[in-house]
Amino acid sequence: RFLFFSFASSLFFFFFLNAENQTGSIFLFRYLFIKKKLSFLFQFSQSLWKMRALGLLILGILAVLSVVYCDVIPLERAFPLNKRVELSHLVARDQLRHSRILQGLVGGVVDFSVQGSSDPYLVGLYFTKVKLGSPPREFNVQIDTGSDILWVTCSSCPNCPQSSGLGIQLSLFDTASSSSARLVSCSDPMCSSEFQTTATQCSQSNQCSYSFQYGDGSGTSGYYVSDMLYFDAVLGQSLIANSSAVIMFGCSTYQSGDLTKTDKAVDGIFGFGRGDLSVISQLSSHGITPRVFSHCLRGDGSGGGIMVLGEIMEPGIVYSPLVPSQPHYNLVLQSIAVNGQFLAIDPSVFATSNNRGTIVDSGTTLAYLVQEAYDPFVSTITATVSPSVTPTIYKGNQCYLVPTSVNEIFPPVSLNFAGGASMTLKPEEYLIHSGFYVSCPT
Repeated sequence: RFLFFSFASSLFFFFFLNAENQTGSIFLFRYLFIKKKLSFLFQFSQSLWKMRALGLLILGILAVLSVVYCDVIPLERAFPLNKRVELSHLVARDQLRHSRILQGLVGGVVDFSVQGSSDPYLVGLYFTKVKLGSPPREFNVQIDTGSDILWVTCSSCPNCPQSSGLGIQLSLFDTASSSSARLVSCSDPMCSSEFQTTATQCSQSNQCSYSFQYGDGSGTSGYYVSDMLYFDAVLGQSLIANSSAVIMFGCSTYQSGDLTKTDKAVDGIFGFGRGDLSVISQLSSHGITPRVFSHCLRGDGSGGGIMVLGEIMEPGIVYSPLVPSQPHYNLVLQSIAVNGQFLAIDPSVFATSNNRGTIVDSGTTLAYLVQEAYDPFVSTITATVSPSVTPTIYKGNQCYLVPTSVNEIFPPVSLNFAGGASMTLKPEEYLIHSGFYVSCPT
């Protein structure tokens, strides 16, 4: 009985994990899409200024030594005076220097574009592109913070979808076509069950295999592969560099349930969970990025969003601690308010235990409340909007006949988390159109 939240609003989920004790925080803030590129604000810390002061001191000592010993250090021009240098050459040289400086000062930032939307009648999921293998091939994979493993469909999967209703071209991963692919053996330390939550087994060919199921009943099985992942590394506000790393991921040879349907088929699932086999954990172990990522889901218009691996800073961030020692991104939801009025819900309803708690899961299309929270939530909404709308039961759910825009009638809803973080949802962000003039809580 978990509370699953997959918010349709334009929100940034900014996760920070501590590799030692699996504690951390989730930072929530609204992101306004005004057709501008995401800007990264880097601030120099006090320690950096101390380093600069130390550098000036060292330079001063060297200057004194050069006077004492009368050493002469010859300097040469990078570009001779009698040669014309193109501006593009100068810019390229400066960018290379700046990238080296930035790589030495801040953790790397890896950027992935996001497609899809929260509307279950259109897409109902968010996905991104990853490049795997040598030569690299693109794969469209669903972003899922509720699981750990990155896997893509293998060429040896007979029952896997061959086409997609999302308007994307599906691809199959072929280990024989990648010069850098390596099958993971059972003796590999990463094949040990202590590194993952999925069931592993060894095949007759000594391949490290996996088999696991998702919360909706769908499942996949296959074997692990080690190969190149290519990505764009953001080294400054506008400097993009191509980079790569060897990672371990799954090659799916069998799929079941909704994974076999073609209407919303993708090439695989991009797990961003807290396990050691998630891509964010693997890149962190390589020293490429810290164990931090930001996931922005745009819920309005055509959807889309941003997925950023690595630490960034933006104004207006509020913090809420993650519940430690949990396999998922659990938060402490303390209360729910409708139009500023707190609902009469026992706080123990939101407590985290073995089978209860609040989970942020990007792979879940809708938001779910346990009955003890759902009933007072719907009752308060109904009392607030009456008699402007007509309550009705639609396909077993409490819905409303709305003659006009829901934003003009329904009140805002606030979800209040530990640490003082409050998320305010507009009506269009917690209601879904289920038919002509029919809106239902999601």
